[in-house]
Amino acid sequence: MPRPDPPTPLIHRAADRFTTEAEGRRTHHAFSFGAHYDPANLGFGPLLAYNDDTVLPGHGYPEHPHSDVEIVTWVLGGGLRHEDSRGHGGLVVPGTAQRLSAGDGVRHTETCDAGASSAVRFVQMWLRPDEPGGEPTYAAHDAGDALATGELVPVAGAGTAAPVGTRGAVLHAARPRAGARLRLPDAPTLHVHVATGAVELEGAGPLTEGDTVRWPGGGGAGVRVLRDDTELLVWTLP
Repeated sequence: MPRPDPPTPLIHRAADRFTTEAEGRRTHHAFSFGAHYDPANLGFGPLLAYNDDTVLPGHGYPEHPHSDVEIVTWVLGGGLRHEDSRGHGGLVVPGTAQRLSAGDGVRHTETCDAGASSAVRFVQMWLRPDEPGGEPTYAAHDAGDALATGELVPVAGAGTAAPVGTRGAVLHAARPRAGARLRLPDAPTLHVHVATGAVELEGAGPLTEGDTVRWPGGGGAGVRVLRDDTELLVWTLP
């Protein structure tokens, strides 16, 4: 019998994202979030939120609570100041993945320092944990040296210093140069996000900044990089 065709990738364009504007910050939401509700777009597998934030110096998110969610933050430019009720804090910069497992409850703040020379731009991703409750934990993984290769490298999840409580979920990042060719990780399900720049993805076509692809069965597809400023984020999901 002939093998069935793999599932078609679902492409979401940057222009179709929900947007929230508040004093000193702007957020683009890939999924339903807050006041933005679309019953057909509540998430993808264990991914519950996928937010692209820009925060001006002296602004950000005042203290607020979380529980039963895995929060992974990846900074694209500038520095993000994080402080939480468990005593974890510091400045998160490009090349470092931060993971906060909220467990049975944690409070934190996220801001751009008032004296910063530029805004901070970051992607924040929320996942559903395998087990609710438990003690909140924090971790960070500096992937700067590995990113210098231009290849897709794991930055959060199993095998990194920032594991997540969602079995089978791993975030990969790449900063390739124009003309490079990459291959997506071989996994049952992929979520591909062009954080900056542009690529051509086998089976999905050209993608530019802010575009995402949700793809069951997309593992192993080829990527051709179209611009030097490209930064690619790829979740492998169970």
